[in-house]
Amino acid sequence: MVEKIKFHLDENVSNAVAEGLRRRGIDLTTTLEAALIGVSDDTQLEFALSQKRVIFTQDTDFLRIHQTGTHHAGIVFCSQGSKSIGEIIKGLVLIWELLEPEAIYNRIEFL
Repeated sequence: MVEKIKFHLDENVSNAVAEGLRRRGIDLTTTLEAALIGVSDDTQLEFALSQKRVIFTQDTDFLRIHQTGTHHAGIVFCSQGSKSIGEIIKGLVLIWELLEPEAIYNRIEFL
């Protein structure tokens, strides 16, 4: 069986995205559930890496952190306000369906 991507949603992501992904059977955590509200972006990435989770964010600071060479399990980025909740869910589902976790390790995918 092919291993599937697991997601971690940054605190700036709407709960509706989490609900939509869960309805489709996608394994995810949220910043609130992981008790990470208000922690640094580096700490968010460390948590996601420790859990082998790809982080989904709309925070450009994660793009900067990626440029420093920090290791991560993968970042999916979408500019805030550029896509509807439905479009975000569709994009994340597509990534989940098509990519294996090792294919996105230390990479960024843009929605």
